[in-house]
Amino acid sequence: MPYEPAPHTLDAEAVRTWSSLAVAALGRAREDIDAINVYPVADADTGTNLWLTAEAADRALAEVFAKPAPGMTDATPETSLARAVRAYAHGALIGARGNSGTILAQLLRGVADVLGEEPGEPGEERGSGRRLAQALTRAAQEAYQAVAHPVEGTMLTVAAAAARAGETAQAATGTAADVARAAYDAAREALAETPGQLAALGRAGVVDAGGCGLVAVLGALWQALSGVEPSAEPVPGRAVSVPQPPDPCEQPDAGPAYEVVYLLEASDAAVGELRTRLDGLGDSLVVVGGEGLWNVHVHVDDPGAAVEAGVVAGRPYRIRITHFGDERRRARGERVQRAVVAVVPGEGLAGLCGEAGATTVLAPPGEVPAVSALVEAIRRAHAREVVLLPGGAELRATAAAAAEQARADGVRVAVIPTRSAVQGLAALAVHDPEGSFDEDVVAMTAAAGATRYGELAVAERQSFTSAGICQAGDVLGLIDGDVAVIGSGLTETAEAVLERMLGSGGELVTLVLGPEVPDTLAERLEAYVQQGHLAVDTVTYRGGRYSAPLLIGVE
Repeated sequence: MPYEPAPHTLDAEAVRTWSSLAVAALGRAREDIDAINVYPVADADTGTNLWLTAEAADRALAEVFAKPAPGMTDATPETSLARAVRAYAHGALIGARGNSGTILAQLLRGVADVLGEEPGEPGEERGSGRRLAQALTRAAQEAYQAVAHPVEGTMLTVAAAAARAGETAQAATGTAADVARAAYDAAREALAETPGQLAALGRAGVVDAGGCGLVAVLGALWQALSGVEPSAEPVPGRAVSVPQPPDPCEQPDAGPAYEVVYLLEASDAAVGELRTRLDGLGDSLVVVGGEGLWNVHVHVDDPGAAVEAGVVAGRPYRIRITHFGDERRRARGERVQRAVVAVVPGEGLAGLCGEAGATTVLAPPGEVPAVSALVEAIRRAHAREVVLLPGGAELRATAAAAAEQARADGVRVAVIPTRSAVQGLAALAVHDPEGSFDEDVVAMTAAAGATRYGELAVAERQSFTSAGICQAGDVLGLIDGDVAVIGSGLTETAEAVLERMLGSGGELVTLVLGPEVPDTLAERLEAYVQQGHLAVDTVTYRGGRYSAPLLIGVE
């Protein structure tokens, strides 16, 4: 239930009310907003992405109200405006979804940057009308800066119009509620003009979907500060059928094939270089955040390269790779028949599986993803049938629970008991989305089961293993999950593991290199295989950050 608003007072409770009302408003409008989504990609998810972003921000805000501030012990402490807006913006940054959600996160960050600071004027309150107007202006400025190539006729245009009107209102009245009302009214007017500013919208006869969502958020802000509920109105352009080509997935001008999103821990300087690199790889580039934490969104044809660019810049995590072929079918109200969801330990593997058409979930070694993360990935795949590759024995229970939840939603799910990422790659190699579900699952299961898997790890302490006692720093060679070799160097241990694995035959060796392993190791191992096993082919991939020093698959 929404909290009772405090008219004309912009404080922490008002932010809490704003958040609750924004989630409700976007929840009511999200299907209509999805239906008018044509730019930059007609993937019918802008309303859903904005709603999910607002939900994530609301959860972060709720946690702030539930926990004492530093130095306080009261179970229900008073929360400051600065602490509330910062938590609200941080939650949006962490949970931002899609292009529109990422821009909304940056708009909220701009608001927090102003309302979280001490007022510049003596005696001025943080929540004054002047401060709110400044916050809306900063929000629009930062959103424009976050987008690599800003386009007018989008939610950026709507945000700028709201900011200008807010500045005018505060000069005349000074109240936060009046500033919010002026911003809301101006945003509505700017939204109505977007079809004449952006050709894609004009052709479809709709307004900008992201801008429509922003109007809902600004309406919630006005309601939180005034106590007046905006009159219900239909989403502009909702009644217009958005034209789609016969098969959007086959259109040569459909743009990049993948959406890549991840959180990134990196310095400002590294992010500057990352922007340049990603801008050369694709389009719809939006990088938001600051103070060491960023949310990166880009559309590319090479998702592996986009992820690797993040690895060069810093530490990417929560990587999501989505194939637009599936998204464009969803834009026509269709589900794809079948999809694959793979849990992988490294960013390089996430990119590799993404290129093969899989929806990926990143789970670094030793970490088990939440059931909700797998359920969300299954839903994001938007398919009637899903093949789930857990990638580790310790993940089977989580995968089974996620599959059970997805089945309750009407999705047919099969869990293939892959115990290593290389078994997942083998299963993906034989995946046939055009064949029957049962035959596909059987073939993928057989391919995974026929792949022996090995791994190199470095012992952290002295311990007993199935191959004897190891010391801290020893290189352990594991085969099918058990320690088979204890060595002193990566190359020698890898060669010993390969020799044992190939002893029972094989046609293909897959090598997945960890982030700090040199290419020379792969060259040495490829030569080793060729010398002793002339009929065996070798392929090498980079696993990226978090992956083990070396993964080996033998098929």
